Amino acid sequence: MLIVGCGDIGQRLARTMRGRRRIYALSRSEHHHQKLRALGVVPIVADLDNPGSLNRLAGLAQDVVDLVPPPRTGSRDTRTANLIRALTKGGSIPQRLVYLSISGVYGDCAGALVAESRPPTPMSARARRRVDAERTLRHWGVENGAHVTVLRVPGIYASGRLPVARVKARTPALVPNQDPYTNHIHADDLARIVVAALCRGKSGRAYNASDDSSMKMGEYFDFVADQFGLQRPPRVSLGSAEQHIPEKMLSFMRESRRLVNKRLKHELRVRLRYPSVRDGVAAARANS
Repeated sequence: MLIVGCGDIGQRLARTMRGRRRIYALSRSEHHHQKLRALGVVPIVADLDNPGSLNRLAGLAQDVVDLVPPPRTGSRDTRTANLIRALTKGGSIPQRLVYLSISGVYGDCAGALVAESRPPTPMSARARRRVDAERTLRHWGVENGAHVTVLRVPGIYASGRLPVARVKARTPALVPNQDPYTNHIHADDLARIVVAALCRGKSGRAYNASDDSSMKMGEYFDFVADQFGLQRPPRVSLGSAEQHIPEKMLSFMRESRRLVNKRLKHELRVRLRYPSVRDGVAAARANS
C-alpha cells in the first residue's frame, strides 16, 4: 500500500494497517522519516509538485491512498494529475485508489440534508480544485481499470485537533439564526473508514465520511468551551463577522449542510467509534 501524504491521518492509517500490508509513504522531506520507520512504513522522498521526483511510484503498490490537498492556487489539482501520471508509467496500474476529498464540494446547501447524489456546487476555489481532482481520478480509473473511491470528508477532530485556541482567543461565532450546520469526523474513525473503502468501496463511488451529528458551528464551539472550562465565544451577525474574521474562516461560516452517511454504514459497513462529535470531544477531554 502507498500512502500519499503521511501526516496525522496517514500515520493513523499506518498504525491500523501495520502488519497487514507492506506500507510505503510519500513524503516531501526527510524530517518525518524516523517517525514513519517507527510505524513500519518505508518512506519515499518525492514531491507532487515536481513530476521528475515521482518515478519510483510506478508499479510500487496495488493500493493507493491519496491524502494530499491540491495546490493553494489555480483552478486545477495539478498534484493529482502528476500522481496518476506517475502511477500509470510502466503499465502496472494500482488496483485500488482511495481519495480523500472534502465536503465543501457541495457548497452552501442552506442546512439541507445532503447525500452523495447531490451534484457538487463548490463555492470556494479550494473546493473547485477538489472537484477537479475527483473528476480527474474517476476518469483515470475508468480509462485504466483502476478501482477509484472518493471520501468526502468534513471537519476532522481529535485530541490535539480541537478549536481550543480559537475559543480561548474569543473569536466570535454567528448568532443562532445565521449559524451554519457543520459536520465532523474523528480522526481515528476516518482512518478506519479509509480501510473500509479499500476493502468494500465501490468503483467510482463517493461516500460522505461523516459522523451522525447534526450540530451548528456555534454549538460545537460552545460544547468545546464547556468541556474545557472556557468561556463560550461571543455571537455576532455575519455582517459583523465579515469585518473581523479572516476570509478563509468566513468561507466555512457561509456554508451550511447536514451530511447523510447511509452509504458509509450500509455499503462500507462502518461502525463509528465516535458516532457524535459530543462523544469524541468528551473522550478527547478525558484523555487530555
